[in-house]
Amino acid sequence: MEFFWYVVLMGILAVYIVLDGYDFGAGIIHLFFAKTEKDKKAITSAIGPFWDANEVWIIAAGGVLFFAFPTLYASSFSGFYLPLIMILWLLIFRAIGLEMRGQVHHPMWEAIWDKAFGIASLLLALFFGIALGNIVRGVNLGMVTNGVSTQEAHYFFLPLWNPTFSPQANELGIIDWFTLFLGVVSVVALMIHGANWIIFKTNSSLNPQLKKLVFKLNIVLLVLVIVSLQIWHFIEPKPFHNFVENPILWFFPMMTFVGIIGLFKVRSYQKDGLGFLFSSLFLVGGFASTAVSIFPNVLPSTNKVNPSLTIYNTAAGEYGLYAGMSWFFIALFLVIVYLIVQYRVFTGKMDEVGYGEH
Repeated sequence: MEFFWYVVLMGILAVYIVLDGYDFGAGIIHLFFAKTEKDKKAITSAIGPFWDANEVWIIAAGGVLFFAFPTLYASSFSGFYLPLIMILWLLIFRAIGLEMRGQVHHPMWEAIWDKAFGIASLLLALFFGIALGNIVRGVNLGMVTNGVSTQEAHYFFLPLWNPTFSPQANELGIIDWFTLFLGVVSVVALMIHGANWIIFKTNSSLNPQLKKLVFKLNIVLLVLVIVSLQIWHFIEPKPFHNFVENPILWFFPMMTFVGIIGLFKVRSYQKDGLGFLFSSLFLVGGFASTAVSIFPNVLPSTNKVNPSLTIYNTAAGEYGLYAGMSWFFIALFLVIVYLIVQYRVFTGKMDEVGYGEH
């Protein structure tokens, strides 16, 4: 049962990355490339009917984490308390940036909320990449000092950074050169993803420019991915051991590189949705590859005193996991129906939706 709920949790997070990921990417594109009012409206129209529903997936992930892996929930929400609060504020500013902009038609007012929307989107993309870096790197569970655990085995707390900015320091920080590098990978990947969504859902005058941008950023992304595979060895001496033991798992890295290869042809695609499909493949494949590489760990321990948190030592009782399964399938059915209705209602190009006009 632990494995079933782990797959559910990872599946929900993968859906969140794809759906809210294009919102973040569109916000970054809005910040740097939307110069005219028409282009700004096209971008907000492309994500307007979807962004708030997309954010529900992160709440669903938190709910599953609380229900199925309560020890992991308690550990991570206390240890990552500071960045989680920052992410919460960024989500708020991104939302009110979209909602407040159209309330007053004045250049200064609109410029303020345009910046709030764009900067919040950029920082969210960066912070979620940094968060993934923290999970891959691990944390000092039990707050071990001089070989002695000073706290409970599953407890930790991280400052924003440490004086050495190193991922191998005794006193780890949330931001170091490794986690920041993965944050940059996240920003580039989500910019590509957001650009593909805008191309898919609008006839914006930006689209030809965005296709060229996707091609150029994809070169950067490929280099960053290759470098990340090299520096991973500094964090984990055997990062591919799960793939070696279970060759079928190479499917996920293959999916990642199929996504990258497909993105190089974005300028020649006749169907606008193909670019979005390939960027989605990259995001899902990359996330799944990362999760598989540390399995069964869900939060590695950087010390030898306390064991890593796994899907087995953080899971709820067997009875509760079985009881939750029936409710999960009911919820899954309702979510599928909702998504089908939502995306059928807002099918096609969204330029004329006029989101935020009051």
